[in-house]
Amino acid sequence: PLSPDPLPPSCPPPLSSLPRPLAGTRRLKMAAALAARSCLELSAAGRAPPRPPQELLFVPPGIAPLPAGRYSDSAGGFCYQESAQLGAATRNRWVRWSTSGDTVELVEESLDVNLLNNAVRLRIQGCPFLPGGIHLCEVQSHLVVLLLTAQTVHRLLLPHPSRLYRSELITESQVQSVFTDISKIHIRDPSNYYVIPSVPGLAPNSVASAAWLSSEGEALFALPSASGGIFVLKLPPPDAPGSVSVVELKQSSVVQRFLTGWMPTAIRGDGGPSDVPVSLSVHCLDHDAFLFALCQDHKLRMWSYKDQMCLMVADLLEFMPVSRDLRLAAGTGHRLRLAFSQSLGLYLGVYMHAPKRGQFCVFQLVSTESNRYSLDHISSLFSSQETLVDFALTSAEIWALWHNEENQTVVKYINFEQNVAGQWNQVFVQPLPEEEVTVRQDQDPRETYLEYLFMPGRFTNAAIQKALQIFSQGTERHMDLTWDELRKEVTLAVENEFQGSVTEYECSPEEFWQLQVEFWSKFYACCLQYQEALSRPLALHLNPYTSMVCLLKKGSMSFLVPCSLVDHLYLLSNEHLLTEDDAAIFEDLEMSRDVVCLVQCLRLIGESISMEMAFIMEMACSRLQPPEKAAEQILEDLIASDTENVMEDIHSKLQEIRNPIHAIGLLIREMDYETDADMERGETPHLALRMSLSQLFGSGTAAHVVCGGVAKICTVRFLLCRDLLILQQLLLRLGDPMVLGGGQLFQSQQDLLHRTSPLLLSYFLIRWASQCLASDVPVDTLESNLQHLSVLELADTTALTPHRLVSGPQTIVELFFQEVARKHIISRLFLQPNTSLAETSLNWPHLITSIVADFLPLLWPSNPGFLFPECLMGSCQYTQLQEYIRLLQPWCHVNMGSCCFMMGRCYLVMGEGHKALDCFCQAASEVGREEFLDRLIQPEEGEVVSTPRLQYYNKVLRLFEMLGLPELVIELATLAIMESADDWRSQATLRTCIFKHHLDLGHNSEAYVALTQNPDPGRQLDCLRQLVVVLCERSQLQDLVEFPYVNLHNEVVGIIESHARAVDLMTHNYYELLYAFHVYRHNYRKAGTVMFEYGMRLGREVRTLRGLQKQGNCFLAAINCLRLIRPEYAWIVQPASGAVYERPGASPKRSHDGECMAVPTTRQIEILELEDLERECLLARIRLTLVEHDVSAAAVAGNSTPEETVSLLVRAGLFDSAITLCQTFKLPLTPIFEGLTFKASFSWEAAQAKAWDWLAANQLSALVTTKESSATDEAWRLLSSYLERYPSQNSLYHRCVINKLLAHGIPLPNWLINSYKVRTGRQLSSKPPKFRLSQSCQITLTPMDTCQVLHAQYQGSEQVPLSPTSPTMWLPYTAIDQLLQALRESSASENSVVLYEKLNDRMEDYQQKVSVATMEHLHCRP
Repeated sequence: PLSPDPLPPSCPPPLSSLPRPLAGTRRLKMAAALAARSCLELSAAGRAPPRPPQELLFVPPGIAPLPAGRYSDSAGGFCYQESAQLGAATRNRWVRWSTSGDTVELVEESLDVNLLNNAVRLRIQGCPFLPGGIHLCEVQSHLVVLLLTAQTVHRLLLPHPSRLYRSELITESQVQSVFTDISKIHIRDPSNYYVIPSVPGLAPNSVASAAWLSSEGEALFALPSASGGIFVLKLPPPDAPGSVSVVELKQSSVVQRFLTGWMPTAIRGDGGPSDVPVSLSVHCLDHDAFLFALCQDHKLRMWSYKDQMCLMVADLLEFMPVSRDLRLAAGTGHRLRLAFSQSLGLYLGVYMHAPKRGQFCVFQLVSTESNRYSLDHISSLFSSQETLVDFALTSAEIWALWHNEENQTVVKYINFEQNVAGQWNQVFVQPLPEEEVTVRQDQDPRETYLEYLFMPGRFTNAAIQKALQIFSQGTERHMDLTWDELRKEVTLAVENEFQGSVTEYECSPEEFWQLQVEFWSKFYACCLQYQEALSRPLALHLNPYTSMVCLLKKGSMSFLVPCSLVDHLYLLSNEHLLTEDDAAIFEDLEMSRDVVCLVQCLRLIGESISMEMAFIMEMACSRLQPPEKAAEQILEDLIASDTENVMEDIHSKLQEIRNPIHAIGLLIREMDYETDADMERGETPHLALRMSLSQLFGSGTAAHVVCGGVAKICTVRFLLCRDLLILQQLLLRLGDPMVLGGGQLFQSQQDLLHRTSPLLLSYFLIRWASQCLASDVPVDTLESNLQHLSVLELADTTALTPHRLVSGPQTIVELFFQEVARKHIISRLFLQPNTSLAETSLNWPHLITSIVADFLPLLWPSNPGFLFPECLMGSCQYTQLQEYIRLLQPWCHVNMGSCCFMMGRCYLVMGEGHKALDCFCQAASEVGREEFLDRLIQPEEGEVVSTPRLQYYNKVLRLFEMLGLPELVIELATLAIMESADDWRSQATLRTCIFKHHLDLGHNSEAYVALTQNPDPGRQLDCLRQLVVVLCERSQLQDLVEFPYVNLHNEVVGIIESHARAVDLMTHNYYELLYAFHVYRHNYRKAGTVMFEYGMRLGREVRTLRGLQKQGNCFLAAINCLRLIRPEYAWIVQPASGAVYERPGASPKRSHDGECMAVPTTRQIEILELEDLERECLLARIRLTLVEHDVSAAAVAGNSTPEETVSLLVRAGLFDSAITLCQTFKLPLTPIFEGLTFKASFSWEAAQAKAWDWLAANQLSALVTTKESSATDEAWRLLSSYLERYPSQNSLYHRCVINKLLAHGIPLPNWLINSYKVRTGRQLSSKPPKFRLSQSCQITLTPMDTCQVLHAQYQGSEQVPLSPTSPTMWLPYTAIDQLLQALRESSASENSVVLYEKLNDRMEDYQQKVSVATMEHLHCRP
């Protein structure tokens, strides 16, 4: 069952358990006298369109609908029991509601988090809600809403906030409301609603009601019955079966019976109408409930629901002056409120209404041992206000809301225990906007009205939207418009109305201006009307746990906050100021009187200032003119227009001030928030407290209230300082020693006047910031800004948190509070060492006062903290930041360097780089003196610490580099070099920076100069390397070659060589650059070496046609270089193979098993002369010829040896080139003759086309023929010409050709046989018998006939007859024997037999001749 938790005390916690206000502690007796101060109303209405509530409709069955306007609109609120506990889920959280006809709107509010789906609009069709008929009860797991209408009662069960979330510590900025799932609630469930019976029904003239939950979870509703009593309707618990029961409480019965139905009034007795309750309240006990009924007969009755009996009747007329008319009149305007405190008990507050007057009576309920109750009269308070709207009661105070005779809202409060004199404290309610807007002739009416309408804090979004709907005559529905959209729609609507009404085509500028004013003033009047209607309070809401007081309005609410001493005195009306207790101001009574008289003088001045005079001071502050001059001009205007002797009244008041200089100084000190200490940093509280504080006052509502309080204070104090400045000018003008106190004139002029002026400008600046809206910033802009700040190392500071999304436009002060200031303030307020979550409770008056008092120093321009501009920079509010600094710089001399830096950032964003550079340079002079700039130059971990100014320059240089502003980088780095005269490391860094950006800009000469001036050899070498690479990539080789490179020649050569050997040869031209570099310096041997190495690498690495072409050119260039040198020096060193180049950063070479291969440490040096280069050049040319003829050979020919090249040439048919190559490198021509023989042998018809191709590549001798030649004939002719042209020893080439032909079984052509016959024939007979026997036999017979043989050692081609004196010859007997054997085996052929016999005969003849010659030779020996 649902059972309510015991109610905690309603009184605020003691001051000792509250966070102490820091900025307010020095305000003399302000904290002690806080209870006696007036209050300010601060609106919480945002500028965003109201979020549409969830809509619910319920039509109760079986009832006749009543008119919706039967009851007036009402409002009320409910606060959670643990709303003051720092660690509770319901902290600073409450529910407000408002009724209108048969509709109720409930909204859950929070000061800590933004609640989602927090509004619901419920309509019970045909059943108007009773005023005050909404009651909320809190149980362990649910929030129960009890609703009373004129015909029904309802119960809604909602989840309790503590059960909605995983933890009671809420750390998210947005959470779901208890109303999120209200659409799932079974509102139509019969167990949750009941129709009020028609007999006896409700009392027709009473709207009182009460509702509560019993300890068993039953919902009870108390209503005045038509019979004069009270009937209580009880719904059973939602989780238990049961029926609805009704009991009626009547004074005529001691014990009442539970009734299942209704008994007629005649049966139960008569109850006079005078005892009908007009106000009901209930006080719950553990197992009972006391019902208090304030009746029309001016009596207060207390009922016990449990015992169903009347426990007490008190006649309240005994406590007020009574007339006969009052006693006879029905007390329909009486009100009753209860307040419970566990330490003090139950208090009853009664408002007794009488014509043109009213009285509050406060009682304490007292019980005796015999269970009898009585009222102990505490206080009676009188009021002359006409109409009481609502009042609230605590155990010490009464807060009351009236409407006076002019229908204006009046709110006052009083402490009935301490205030014996019955003096009410004023609440300065939010005034309505001016009835008319003054538009000067030099102003545009549209811009003036728009600025006034959309000034933050002046008109609500709802009021302007409703006015727009009416002004547009309902043609369009303007709902849920944003602030900017609403501004555009308003402009469009008024302009359309204006243009539709102007009938004349031409009008003078004056008439046009006047027409614009008329239409805009018409729309402004509509806005003013709806603003007045929506800002009318319906009720007071008082939180007994936090002492927070709110005014509930239709669709919005406002907060009442304590007023500071200075504002209290300045805003008090004259009659209240005259009756102000001097002892409550300062301990020194004479000083209190002086201050009161001084404030009266200021009030006289302020009331005399016209709008035109006020505008003079506004313009002076805005246009950066001295406020003292403006005050002097206003004083002259006041004196000139003084028709009511105000100056005399002021002078007489000044006569009453004992020490005006001291009083003015005291007032200035009270308004000055300048602090010497840095208020930005504080200790870090423990984890649990830090988590609970993470969202404290973090909602948009809290930001509106706090920043609204700041704006209100600044507005009031700006006027006060203005009047004070005028008064000081008046004192100077008077020069009365009686007034000024003798010799204090100089002090007043030099000190107070110059202290008041900055004070005025400070409040003007903060007031401007409170009214300046922040700009919407795209996400990509924020991310880009975060990158820039990360360069400055400011991205992780506390002033720059991620920019969260907000529902509506914020002012820049609200932005600062939510993003930065709130965390600082809350941390400072709760830094008490022994702070405990269980013991710490929140007190609204003290907390809001402390937060505002600590917020103002963070905004104060003359304080050393710089968080506000830093937040604007981090949030990309550059336009606002520029205006802020513009208003600040002429008179504020604190943080001047930081302001210049911020202005530079703004100029950078606006694209004005040179202006930004000037600002950054101005800020450099303040480095080391200001906190923000000191944080900016904090060195990174491991960074070499230089001078503060150099660190500052480095940060700015990084920023310029990120933004891509090389010109500014160069200019600033040049300035920074002057600061680093003794720091060579910084010099090197800056010179490197200058070099880099000159190079980026294409300033090659300037980059070279910066390079040469770099004092660090390592950085200089890096820059040189970068210069080479960049100029090569840009093809600016002439600059690169022509730079003098003093003392850097070898380094340049090494850099270019390393790049040449490390990069791709075809995409980079480092070798050609190096060649030009050496040629430019007449170092031809080096140039030749470079080009020869280039050619070698091209052959190895670029085996393409283009690579071979470049290789040939490289070798030609190398030859050309050596020919320019004297012959004795025309040599180069053979470049090493590419595998052993020592290239920096090159990966090590590995073997097939992955092991690193050792690089040869020594190698033999080979010298190449001009002839060697020429041979290489010829080889390269021939390779190119080969590849041009056959592109597929490029992959092989690129790095081939001469022998390999010959083979490739032969295969391609380039025999002329092959012969040239062989002759150059002294190679045998055998491969050429073999290849040509093969090609000539197989040039049949299928290969004729290809044969002609390779034949055409060779030089054929002219041939005259009578018939057409074939490719084969031409091939044989080419072979024949080669054999004739290139003779060989022992007919080696003929033998080669013959062997090739015989190896392939090809008959020898006649020309070859004849050619060989001329030279020799022996060797042919040595062929094996597998060849043609007839040819072998014929060739063998020929030399035998001529007696010639081939000697084993070939002696030449000369034929010698066989004689004793001839050289020794040798005949191949074995080969001839084999030939004879072959002929014998083929004797079946007649030809073979003939050949055999012929050869055998010749052989025998030969042997005989040899025998004779041998004998003769032997005889011839000596």
